[in-house]
Amino acid sequence: MVRIFAALSFFAALVGSFAAFADQSLGPVSTKAELSARAVTTTLFQAKPGVRPDLSGKFLAYLDLSELNFKGANLARSDFYGADFTGANLKGADLSHTRLDRSVLMRADLSGADLTGATILRPTIYQDLSTNTQDAPHFSGANLTEVHVQAELSGSDFRGANLTRANFFPLEGRPGEGTLATAYRNVLKYCDFSGARLRDANMKRTVLWFAKFTGADLHGANFADADLSRADFSGADISGADFTHADLDGANFVGAVGVAQAKGLDQAVNLDRALR
Repeated sequence: MVRIFAALSFFAALVGSFAAFADQSLGPVSTKAELSARAVTTTLFQAKPGVRPDLSGKFLAYLDLSELNFKGANLARSDFYGADFTGANLKGADLSHTRLDRSVLMRADLSGADLTGATILRPTIYQDLSTNTQDAPHFSGANLTEVHVQAELSGSDFRGANLTRANFFPLEGRPGEGTLATAYRNVLKYCDFSGARLRDANMKRTVLWFAKFTGADLHGANFADADLSRADFSGADISGADFTHADLDGANFVGAVGVAQAKGLDQAVNLDRALR
C-alpha cells in the first residue's frame, strides 16, 4: 500500500508540474482583478436600457460572474482567465480578442456573441466526469472567426455560427504540448453545426462523433485525422475540405455539395462504411 500511495503521489505531482509548466508559458496570471465581482455586477445592473455596458480592456481574472446578465456588454480585449461564467447570459456580448482560458462556461449562453480572435483554452464545461451535455455552452449565431479552442465542448450548439478560420487544433507548438498536461484531441461529440460557416477552419484530430454539419459551409476546412463517426454532412458544401486519414465510419454525405473537390477522401478510414 505504501508503494502504491507513493506511486500515486508521484503521478499527481508529475501532472501538476506539467500543468504548472504549461500555464507558466502564458505568463504569470495575477489573482488581483482590476474590478471586483460586485463592481462588475453594479455596472451591469445600472446600465440604462439600450446602452451597452462597457467593461472592455479590463483584467477580470478569477472573478465569480456566474448567473449574471451581461446585457450585450462590450467586453472586448478583456482578460477573463479562470473567471466563472456558469449560467451567465452573454448573448450578443462583444468578447472579441478576449482571453477565456481556464474559465468556467457551464450552461453559459454566448448566442450571437462576437468572439473574434478570442482564446478558449482548457475551460471547465461540465460539473463532473459524466460529461453531461446539458452543461455545454451555446454559441448559436456567434462570430467565432479565428477563435482558438482547446476543450471538450460536446453537446454545444454552433448552429448558424461563423467559425471561419477557427482553430480547434489542440497543440500550440510550445514546451509541454502533447504531455499528460495537454489534450491530444479536442472533443466535440454531438455538436450541432447546422448552417454554420467553417471556411478554412482547422478541425484536425477533433473527435466529432454524431456532429451535425447539415447545410454548413465547410469549404477548405481541415478534418485530417478527425473522428467523424456518424457525422451528418447532408447538404453541406465540402469543396476543398481535407479528410485525409479521417474516420468516416457511418458518416452521411448524402446530398453533400463538392464531394468531387474534397481532399483526402481516398485516404480516409472506413470510407466504405460512409453513406454517399
